[in-house]
Amino acid sequence: MRIIEQLKQGQPTLSFEFFPPRDDIGFWDLYRTIESLQAAGPTYVSVTYGAGGSTRKKTIDLVARIKSDVKIEPLAHLTCVSATKAELGQVVDDLKNCGIENILALRGDPPAGEKHFSACKDGFAYASELVAFIRQRHPGFCIGAACYPEAHPEAPSLDVDLDHLKRKVDAGVDFLITQLFFDNTDFLNFRDRAVRAGIDVPIIAGIMPVLSVKQVKRFTDMCGATIPKRLLKRIEAVEDDAEAVRHIGMYHSTQQCLELLEHDAAGIHFYTLNRSSATRAIYQFIRAELETARQRKATQASATS
Repeated sequence: MRIIEQLKQGQPTLSFEFFPPRDDIGFWDLYRTIESLQAAGPTYVSVTYGAGGSTRKKTIDLVARIKSDVKIEPLAHLTCVSATKAELGQVVDDLKNCGIENILALRGDPPAGEKHFSACKDGFAYASELVAFIRQRHPGFCIGAACYPEAHPEAPSLDVDLDHLKRKVDAGVDFLITQLFFDNTDFLNFRDRAVRAGIDVPIIAGIMPVLSVKQVKRFTDMCGATIPKRLLKRIEAVEDDAEAVRHIGMYHSTQQCLELLEHDAAGIHFYTLNRSSATRAIYQFIRAELETARQRKATQASATS
C-alpha cells in the first residue's frame, strides 16, 4: 500500500525506522526483529540507505523481504550521496521491480570525514532534484521526504529552510517525516509555518526515545535538534544509571506522542537505532490509547444518534 493512501484515511500512522547492518549475521538478526513486529501491526517500517550507497544492496534485499515475506509495508530510503543519476535510476528501477511502492528521498549527509555535502559528477545536489527524478521515472511511487522543525543545520534561517522545503514538496513529495525533536512546541510551530507557506502534505513526527545521554547528545549535535533543559537536567542527574535514563526517556517520549496525537499529528515515526524494545513498548501503549479513544467516540456517536 502507498503510505499516502493510509494517511488519507485520517488515522495516524505508527512506524519504525531501522538501518541494515553491513554483515550477514546482523542482517538476519534485524530481519527477525522486524519480522517479530508483524503481530504489532505497524503502518510501515523504513530502512535507511548507507552513506555512498554502502548498504544499497542490503537495503533493497531487506525491503523486498519485508514486502514479500513479513507483509509489513516498507519505506525504502534513497540518498544522493556519491551516486550518479544512472546509479540512482537503477536503484529506483530495482525497487519498483521488487514491488516496493514507497521511497523516502533524501539528499543525505556528507560521507564520513567530510564536513560539507558535494554532489558527485552527474549526480544531484538537492533532495528536490531526486524527488523530481523519481516522480518522472516512476510516477506511481509514493514519495516521502525529510523536514526539520528546528531547521536543517546548514540552513541560515527558519525561513530559508522552509523555502527549500516548499521547493522539495512542489517537486512531488506526498508526505513528510520530521527529524527528531524533544519539544512538541517546535513541531507545532513548524507545522503552522509550513501550512502558511503553502505546504499541504501530511507531516509525520519523528521521535527518538532517550536511551543514553552520550548518544542523544551526539545525535542532537549532528542534526541540529535541541534537548529541553528540564529533560537534559533529569537525564544528566542519573547518567550513570542506564535503566533510570531509559525510564525517563521512555516516559518523555510517551507523553510527547500522546500530546502530538491530540494535536492531530499525521503520524509517529520511531527512530529505533535498531533497538526496538523501547519504541515497541511506547508504540503498544499509544496504540491501546488510540483504540480506547476510538471506542469512546463510537460510544458517544451511538448515544447521540
